[in-house]
Amino acid sequence: MDAEFWLAKWDRNEIGFHAQHPHDGLVQYFSTVCAPPGSHVFVPLCGKTLDIHWLVKKGYTVSGVELSRRAVEQLFDELEIQPVISSLTTDVTVFEGDGLRIFVADIFALTPSMLGQVDAVYDRAALVALPAASRAEYAQLLVGLSQCATQFLICVEYDQTKLSGPPFAVMESDVEHYYAGYYSIKSISRYPVANGIKGKVPGYEHIWLLKPSEVRS
Repeated sequence: MDAEFWLAKWDRNEIGFHAQHPHDGLVQYFSTVCAPPGSHVFVPLCGKTLDIHWLVKKGYTVSGVELSRRAVEQLFDELEIQPVISSLTTDVTVFEGDGLRIFVADIFALTPSMLGQVDAVYDRAALVALPAASRAEYAQLLVGLSQCATQFLICVEYDQTKLSGPPFAVMESDVEHYYAGYYSIKSISRYPVANGIKGKVPGYEHIWLLKPSEVRS
């Protein structure tokens, strides 16, 4: 992952990727995860997404990880939560308050002991933010960090030859390649993206539910 690219985006406030409302798929389908309020939901590469607002208001305990301290500060400000801030290592700072905990760090600096038990993963912006060369390593990391917790995964599908990411195209074959050894994979919904990807090429959003398999490779 190009950390400097994302940090520069936040520093310049070039955050057109930041949606102005919780994701419709989250609101409509997150109940399929079967995680009751109070469950611990992990949101990788979270930015200041309003999806976190929705999860917190629904009573979930939420942890996230985000490279940009500015994004995390804005998230807590917008939620009107005064965080307690502490340094876990030279590379990991954590903001905590009112059932919300965000690590300011590269996700690869996190450990399972930092994160604790995870009941569900909500990945709307992480897998699609990574180029193909980085995705397999990220997927393996996420499996380990969450101890193979159920995933609610949202991907975009389009002709990658016609547009460079992010968001990058993540096709069904990719999801199976990264996760079939650990999860049973179920398609929840697939629908066209209004106005296309970045308003330039037609594409789809595809929502997946990944449940831990009894037999893992």
